[in-house]
This record gives sequence, structure tokens and C-alpha cells, in this order.
Amino acid sequence: MKKLGIIGIIIKGDKSVTVELQQILSSFQDIIIGRMGIPNADIDIAAISLVVKGSNERISALTGKLGRFDQIAVKSAITAVEVE
Repeated sequence: MKKLGIIGIIIKGDKSVTVELQQILSSFQDIIIGRMGIPNADIDIAAISLVVKGSNERISALTGKLGRFDQIAVKSAITAVEVE
């Protein structure tokens, strides 16, 4: 069963991780239905929000891969809404 969720990603400091981040997001494009990125050079932070639709396992796999980077903080919220 697929569910809707939101994933918040904060990239802080060194942005060298962005190439790997983009590769990971591309490999999960099947569950990403919306994406918004907001850079903030003043405080050296960038924020990305994702709207996802997928199984709990697939969403958790994405957040797990993102969470392995020291420069990235990630948080997800998965709704109880089940969709096809």
C-alpha cells in the first residue's frame, strides 16, 4: 500500500554533497511527486522539501540514504492516507 508523505532536507555548510544528493533523489524519482528547493547563502544552509507517494519501506530507504551524510539533516512525516 502506498502512502503520502513529506520529507524535509537541510544541507548545511559544505555543499560538496549535492552531487550525491541529486543522484540519490534521481534514483527515487518514482516516489517523488513534488520538490521545492530554497537556498539561503546568508546562513550557509539550503532547504529542500519533497512530497512523496510510496510504500513505507521505499520512503524509509530514501530517508536512510540521505541521513548517512554529515552535512544533511533529514526528517520525514508519513500520513495515514493510503493511495493507489
